[in-house]
Amino acid sequence: MNLTFTPEAIAPIVQRIEAANEAFRQRYPGDPTGRQPVHTVYGGAHLFKADTAGKLGGVALRTMDAYAPNFVVFAKALGLPGADALPSDTANIEHLAEVIEKDASAASFAHEPAWMAYTVYKRVREKLQREPVEDYRVDFEDGYGNRPDDEEDGDAVKVGKELAAGMAAGTLPPFIGVRIKPFTLESYRRAVRTLDLCLTALAEASGGRVPDNFVVTLPKVTMPEQVTALADLIDLMEAKHGIPAGAIGLDLMIETPQAIIDHTGANTVNLLVRAGRGRVKYCAYGTYDYTALCNITAHYQTHTHPAADFARHVLQVSLAGTGVTISDGATTVMPIGPHRATKDKPLTPQQEAENLAVVHAAWKLHYDNVRHSLRHGYYQGWDLNPAQLPVRYAAVYAFFLESLEDASRRLNRFVDAAAQATLSGNMFDDAATGQGLLNFFLRGIACGAITEAEATATGITIEELRSRSFIKIVQNRAYQKKVV
Repeated sequence: MNLTFTPEAIAPIVQRIEAANEAFRQRYPGDPTGRQPVHTVYGGAHLFKADTAGKLGGVALRTMDAYAPNFVVFAKALGLPGADALPSDTANIEHLAEVIEKDASAASFAHEPAWMAYTVYKRVREKLQREPVEDYRVDFEDGYGNRPDDEEDGDAVKVGKELAAGMAAGTLPPFIGVRIKPFTLESYRRAVRTLDLCLTALAEASGGRVPDNFVVTLPKVTMPEQVTALADLIDLMEAKHGIPAGAIGLDLMIETPQAIIDHTGANTVNLLVRAGRGRVKYCAYGTYDYTALCNITAHYQTHTHPAADFARHVLQVSLAGTGVTISDGATTVMPIGPHRATKDKPLTPQQEAENLAVVHAAWKLHYDNVRHSLRHGYYQGWDLNPAQLPVRYAAVYAFFLESLEDASRRLNRFVDAAAQATLSGNMFDDAATGQGLLNFFLRGIACGAITEAEATATGITIEELRSRSFIKIVQNRAYQKKVV
């Protein structure tokens, strides 16, 4: 075969493309393989205690007891597929639960809507007992408000000490952080002082340690200089108290139009992330501030407004493959009944019915909003009230369970095809799709939506799942086939 290109002639071109590919690889290392929480719960700093997460789980369970005493009521409130056909009388509901509990695998085929409703309900309750909160943000911004300086000073110190106490007692959720006020002209100095007092108290009480997966959330970011300033401050804090470098991450809240497109018309998102010098771990989208700043009136400021979806898509595309995870905004309609019983004045039947209607309507709205986020590839969002926790987990669990059978078939097929291609020396060009399928199972197991047994029914072993790498699984399978 005759060739025109000699190695010497194309060497400069090869070097350029290799350098460009390496630069691209460094900019886009791929999605993180570690766990991503399914939500972030925001709570006012004045209310935070070392055991807050566990207490929120208790409130969530009591809410379920009051407004969803069985799996059918819960399924109908959320509108799970086929829920309308499920029985309403207690005797038949209890009998159906017994049938499913006795042989869940058979029931999943014989009574699929019932199996789905029962499984979601059961796993949500188990989750609220075991790990009710995955990520918590101690809030000095919207959930705290503007208070006298001496009061915020005191709360900042208290939060630092409570974080240290929670570390010692093992009561903190697996992901946690604090949200300070924005770095605007009006609140920058207050934000810096709160950050200093809180982290100093934490470091002094913990001996220079911070919780695992600890971040500082910066709201209403508008320019890279704000992110750089926060990164500089955290550099100083870590150096002063012997905190391991990089132990404190950043969580940026993308809730202004300027955080999406700057004054030159350029995309701002990556500029903000790079300004953090590797500290930015998450970016969270704020629906209501963003739509308000786009001059959308309050009546139309919904989670699903097209303007909100535009911002989501820009954020998603900007950070795809960078290793920075994204989170969606909140449902602001709280599932809280308008009537409260007192010791001397219990609720009337009409008031109880009104409470039930209000809570179920708010649950349904939150469920639909979470499902909207999941369909758009946002696997994490905000929760603002413990009564929203059952719905968050129900929406996530139903999403994973509905796709389980199809994902199982596809993953098994992809692994076999990729292993065969590797064994024969060919290229398998759908590795990204294979990793995405594997990530489906990793996400589902991490949050409790699916079990390890359900994941291994695909033919993937526990050891392969724990490798968290589609490529490693394929290489190992190819090697095993070659040896045999």
